[in-house]
Amino acid sequence: MEYSRESLDRMQKIQSLKDAWVICYANNYRWKVDINKIKEESEKWKVADADNLMENWAVWEFKTAGRLMQSRGMWKLLFWKLRDNTWDIQVCFAKDKVVFNTWRDEVTTIVLDGEEKSAFKIAEKFCQVWDYVWVIGDLFLTKHGESTIFVKEFQILSKAIRPLPEKFHWVQDQETIYRQRYLDLIMNSESYDRFLLRSKFIKTLRDFYHDNGFIEIETPVLGNAASWAAAQPFITHHNDFDEDFFLRIAPETALKKATVGRFEKVVEFTRNFRNEWSDPSHMQEFSAIEHYAAWWNFEDNIRFTEEMFDYIFDKLKLNREIEIKDKEGNPRMVNFTTPWNRIDYIAWVKDKSGIDIEAYSEEDADKLRADIKAAWFTWEGIDKQATATMIDYLFKKVLRPSIIWPAFVYNYPKTMQPLARTSDSDENVVEQFQVIVNGWEILKAYSELVDPKLQKENFDAQSWALEAWDEEATSWDDDFVLAMEYGMPPQSGWGMWIERILSLLTWQENLRDVVLFPLMRDEKNGKKENQD
Repeated sequence: MEYSRESLDRMQKIQSLKDAWVICYANNYRWKVDINKIKEESEKWKVADADNLMENWAVWEFKTAGRLMQSRGMWKLLFWKLRDNTWDIQVCFAKDKVVFNTWRDEVTTIVLDGEEKSAFKIAEKFCQVWDYVWVIGDLFLTKHGESTIFVKEFQILSKAIRPLPEKFHWVQDQETIYRQRYLDLIMNSESYDRFLLRSKFIKTLRDFYHDNGFIEIETPVLGNAASWAAAQPFITHHNDFDEDFFLRIAPETALKKATVGRFEKVVEFTRNFRNEWSDPSHMQEFSAIEHYAAWWNFEDNIRFTEEMFDYIFDKLKLNREIEIKDKEGNPRMVNFTTPWNRIDYIAWVKDKSGIDIEAYSEEDADKLRADIKAAWFTWEGIDKQATATMIDYLFKKVLRPSIIWPAFVYNYPKTMQPLARTSDSDENVVEQFQVIVNGWEILKAYSELVDPKLQKENFDAQSWALEAWDEEATSWDDDFVLAMEYGMPPQSGWGMWIERILSLLTWQENLRDVVLFPLMRDEKNGKKENQD
């Protein structure tokens, strides 16, 4: 690791302090009061007189700790700005009116490098921007009305070796932001608030599920089959078993097996893995919520979805009308007020492309491929895709980008979803819906297939697609069929992509802007990221 001249200077100061028996990396500090609480105190209590503080020592004790963000000297005064997770506050040091706590002793002077230094000089020269410190003192208002702590005593809690990288100023280097998000959080309050919202959003969802009688469970990340969704899986080798396993694409089959074992409403906040491409709306590792409710069908989940979003917007006090950029970068207003529109998948794809996708079975892949190309549509990989995958890509090509406001897209062809229940009124259609916002699929749900005989037949069809080199086809899962044969209750399942909905709610165009530490290429290979 390389160090700048400033970093080397900081390291030298740390060593000088340590040589003087100053603890530069504290064990704890248990008396911290959040800065926002101290600011509230300035409104509730009579603050100290500034002139009196300059003449005498501080008496009343306000205690806090934080990161040193700014430092500036003015003759016999020194001003800092401290930042914690709640706010910023100014602190003031007066020469000969402050004590330095070495952790072992409280001193007004200390010998460093053979020279006696005052506590004021330690604060001025040996405490640097990015260090963590604690302070105790009186609260007063400057002539400009700014709440300020007049420091009586201070201590170093943790010394920083590196200053902010020069290229990071003004938070403009996107790759540095992704690789070193902690720097972004320090400097960019908007980014910090975005991740606070993410935490509150997930808690609100948990509260909603709890209020609706769901039980939160955990299911395995590794599995013997990649049968949970139409996507290419990651494969890893289990050394002890000497067997390849798949990282889960979704927790679907495990959650449904739990319903066989008496759990009627189950939910999992999950991490999923899909070995796909990278772009602003796709990541190989992502967060999702997935639930299954016995006795429901997909219409019950439509109702549940609208109730959920009303609950989220009310609890988090979010504006239901949000400005979002479309695929061309143009601002569009999206209104999340319920009820949402409904769009017939089969009818609208036919209207947009001229192709009746309901008319194609799994065996009609070559004919569908020819008809798609004849209609002047194509995409990378089409020549190796089976019927279900081509229908999905056609939808993404001709219909999905045009859906801006929240809409339930329903009425899917049977070939699209091997785990969904066939409609009683049309054997070629499954009871499924997606919610699309601004061309992004944010959630998917369907009435579940619980007939083991039909499930076997659907898995057989998907196995044929895999043999035909469709890497996104679903593979066979014997354990799942076995559980189904013991009796699975009628139910409906539902899954939502956390990063996609949060990106929309926080006006972000790239999923990585709502992920604290997104996966990046190793810098050692010398390649710059191209994910935007």
